[in-house]
Amino acid sequence: MITERVKELVSEIDNAVVTSKEQLESFRLKYISKKGVVTELFDNLKNIAPEDRRAVGQELNTLKNLAQSKFQEFSAALENSADANPEMLIDLTLPVTPNLQGSLHPLTIVRRRIIEIFERMGFNVSYGPEIEKDWYNFSALNFADNHPAREMQDTFFISKSEGDVKDDVLLRTHTSNVQVRLMERQKPPIRSIMPGRVFRNEAISARAHCVFHQVEGLYVDKNVSFKDLKDTLYHFAKEMFGKDSTIRLRPSYFPFTEPSAEIDVSCFICKGKGCNVCKYTGWVEIAGSGMVDPNVLTNCGIDSEEYTGFAFGMGIERITMLRYGINDLRLFTENDVRFLRQFEGA
Repeated sequence: MITERVKELVSEIDNAVVTSKEQLESFRLKYISKKGVVTELFDNLKNIAPEDRRAVGQELNTLKNLAQSKFQEFSAALENSADANPEMLIDLTLPVTPNLQGSLHPLTIVRRRIIEIFERMGFNVSYGPEIEKDWYNFSALNFADNHPAREMQDTFFISKSEGDVKDDVLLRTHTSNVQVRLMERQKPPIRSIMPGRVFRNEAISARAHCVFHQVEGLYVDKNVSFKDLKDTLYHFAKEMFGKDSTIRLRPSYFPFTEPSAEIDVSCFICKGKGCNVCKYTGWVEIAGSGMVDPNVLTNCGIDSEEYTGFAFGMGIERITMLRYGINDLRLFTENDVRFLRQFEGA
């Protein structure tokens, strides 16, 4: 009985035709699966007389091997057919895949725009280490040994030296360290900007963060004047915030520049009339600047009698917040997709 059934199945398998994935699956279910006819015949082997089991078992193994061989043959044939006809790989019943194209981070957008503006003015771009020695971050920049910025509430120190404070290792608090390294290895004229990430030991809030981004600028050459600084920042303001923008300079103090000035730009939202962004003053602070202190030039091996220079620095987060009307600094680091998607195509 089983022998006759085996012969019938052998004939069926030999004559089977499979031209689609559905037919292939039907073939598998009927002949190879655990509930298929071949498995059923193996289950009935126990009803065969002991003296005939060996011979019948060999026939069933031959049938099983034939079914598996045919299945592999059909699978390979269908796969080759799909490769030759790519359209067969497309399932037109599937839903359309949504557009998942990402977008640039708003800080990246603004940083690239800043770099573009200054590159057109002849500035190149320089980078430096985020882990720095005190000499490059403070001492060479004319910071006194007892300056408040050296204290733990402002600076993340990695290691404190037992000897000279200039050997302390810390996370840079500004990208001015790149200016020092640049002046040490390059003779004037020097004209470069230094974008990068900086670190300060501050409480995180809507207006402050312990990690943020700056872009600083340096121009050192013969006969560089304060007017050169003003003209450079004036051109930047018009390119960044619009042709109607104007700037004003307010006297200030920085250890590494003398004279020093804070840079305000006319509020590009209210056009100087007064609003929440400019606190109804018509002006928004964007940068600090000044003429490079002669002591800094001397510390870097540049003759301060022959060369002068100006430097400036601005926070990329602040400019981004002004440009896009963002009121919480923490949004830049929370990776909220709802926030980031607003800058697609920007």
